[in-house]
Amino acid sequence: MWFLRLALALAFALILVRIGVALLAGFTRPTPEPPPAGELRKVKLVYRCSVCGTEVRMTAAVDEDPEPPRHCMDEMDLQAPVDI
Repeated sequence: MWFLRLALALAFALILVRIGVALLAGFTRPTPEPPPAGELRKVKLVYRCSVCGTEVRMTAAVDEDPEPPRHCMDEMDLQAPVDI
């Protein structure tokens, strides 16, 4: 009976090790190259107007770090990233 428990424990440990190695291998993949200049990139930025409180969510931009939009004749403030 202890042989069966030992075999099950070893099989479970082997499965856990393989899952862990697969997860770590996923981190070693290089990041994809940026798109060509002029093509829109996906961004997730939220800006707020400091004068009236209007909020704008930017989802696509030419650069990864675009200039803030203008509202009420002033640049909007970048808010903390939102994960929705």
